[in-house]
Amino acid sequence: MLILSIDTSCDDTSVAVLKEESGVLSNVVNSQVKLHAPYSGVVPELASREHLRNLIPVLDQALKEAGVSLKEISAVAVTIGPGLMGSLLVGLYVAKAICLAQDIKLIPVNHLEGHILSVLLEEEKPNFPYLALTVSGGHTSLYLVNSPLSYSNLGNTLDDAAGEAFDKVAKLFRLGYPGGRIIEDLARQGRPGRVKFPKAYLGKDSLDFSFSGIKTAVASYYKRWQSDTGLQKEISLQDMAFAFQEAVCEMLCRNLFLAQEKTKVTQLAVAGGVACNNFLRQMVKQKADTLGVKCYFPRPSFCTDNAAMIALAGYFRLQANQIGDMAIDAVAKFPIKTLEVK
Repeated sequence: MLILSIDTSCDDTSVAVLKEESGVLSNVVNSQVKLHAPYSGVVPELASREHLRNLIPVLDQALKEAGVSLKEISAVAVTIGPGLMGSLLVGLYVAKAICLAQDIKLIPVNHLEGHILSVLLEEEKPNFPYLALTVSGGHTSLYLVNSPLSYSNLGNTLDDAAGEAFDKVAKLFRLGYPGGRIIEDLARQGRPGRVKFPKAYLGKDSLDFSFSGIKTAVASYYKRWQSDTGLQKEISLQDMAFAFQEAVCEMLCRNLFLAQEKTKVTQLAVAGGVACNNFLRQMVKQKADTLGVKCYFPRPSFCTDNAAMIALAGYFRLQANQIGDMAIDAVAKFPIKTLEVK
């Protein structure tokens, strides 16, 4: 069985081909980073127009790399939300056109479901049940994954996503976009303990997140630093980057391991674009090793937005005969519970 998958949820155009017996045959991603960098963030109208230009060439490349033709495809899995509406519609309409032309099945997939399951694309992967922390520019959430089609949402960000906070701090420091890699690289040169930023914990038992407070704290400190030459001699921009990254990662780890304590689940996964951050990976691994639990991370290409994870989610839904129809539409806000199977 061959599944073609399409993800155009934000600013990356991605198409993948997955074979039941062999795994991912191709996973092509076309990035729009250079297009959006001058604006320090994704411009929705530009993103959707770029998807229109890129999707068919990316589709052709994915089929070529997989060594298959559209006639061999059994079904098309496509992200229908959450995401930017214009971007989502481009991918969905192309998926519908392929399904109509080839008379094959359409499988709607929640983008977050893809991130939750992305760790299962690796040879070394968790057993069920496992806890999944999904951390990206648009989402920060915790899930208990009972099976490939059953998830319990344990916590969410109440304001900014962690990745969004990285982007905004990088913009504040006038360092460019996207901010995750820039802040991580800068933080490597920072000195631990030189600056401490407050961490938001929303009650002893809460598994929700908040990153607006630390964003405000960094902005306030940076404004004072800019006008205080004495402080500039003591504290570097690298020190501030380290303190910010450390605080964000500590907040993420705190909730992940509080969830582990509550659920007693011994398998953990961290996914999404921010899961590429090596400081976060090391912090999670060290804590997991101390507690004797196992943690898993997808490779970076499966952490950032990609169609391979959508193909896997689509495969599980196809196995459960959860097929969409041509009337289905894209959904900008799409809670994962909408797709939960009881």
